[in-house]
This record gives sequence, structure tokens and C-alpha cells, in this order.
Amino acid sequence: MESLRIVIDTNVLLSGIAYPSSIPGRILGAWRQGAIDVLLSEFLLEELRRVLPRLVHRHGLSEADIEDLVEILALQAEIVQPVEGDDPDLRDILDQPVLSTLIGALGTSRADYLVTGDKDLLALSGRYPIVSPAVFWERHGGFRD
Repeated sequence: MESLRIVIDTNVLLSGIAYPSSIPGRILGAWRQGAIDVLLSEFLLEELRRVLPRLVHRHGLSEADIEDLVEILALQAEIVQPVEGDDPDLRDILDQPVLSTLIGALGTSRADYLVTGDKDLLALSGRYPIVSPAVFWERHGGFRD
């Protein structure tokens, strides 16, 4: 049986790292166990690298630990190229690189979902396969960490 292939938004990665027992943490656990395949872009990795230091009080990682973590995620994920373009229905233009990553992943890597907690991206779920972590886990949480 083929694994689910998902793009994970930075907010879900951050939540999963900071709160391992949360649903985002369980999703990351499923990835670690090989139950799902994760697709990321350089944009998402750079955003993670930029934001993780702000949450040091939650995860306790040093700068070197953060760099190692991002590099490990980059090696474990399939890196996809975002597709250039602007979606006129996207309420927050700053979310365009995340949406572009999903579109790139849909075209080349057969992504099943973008998993995000971003309400502006979730508003596009009628047009794209975008789900919240809770919806993803409800549908596919049969794998356990």
C-alpha cells in the first residue's frame, strides 16, 4: 500500500516539535515511523529555521541543534519546487509560497494534502486538498506513534 504524501506547513512542524503529544506531534511521529511521506520546499525549511529560535522556551534546542534538526528534516523529506503564481482568492499573500509548494507537489509528487493550521489557507480547501491537523488525524490517524 502506498504511503500518504503530505506537505506540512511550518506552523504544524513547529507545533509538532514544541508539543510532541499534540496532533501535530503525532503526525511528525507517523512521519518518523515511515507511515507517511512528507514533502517540503526550501521556503518551508527556511521559515522553520527562522522561527524555531523564537520558541526555544518550548523546545530547548540550541542554535546548533536547530540547524541539525532542519538539516535532518531536509534529508528525510522530499524537497519540491513551488510553482510560480498568485492565487487571487488567497486572503494573505504571505501564504503564497506555502500554496505554491502544494501546487508544485500536486504536479510532480502526487501530494495528497497540505496539512496546515493557517485559516487563510484552510479557506481554500474547496479548491485544493488542504486540511487541518485535526481533520488529517481524524481521517488517517490509524497509524500510531
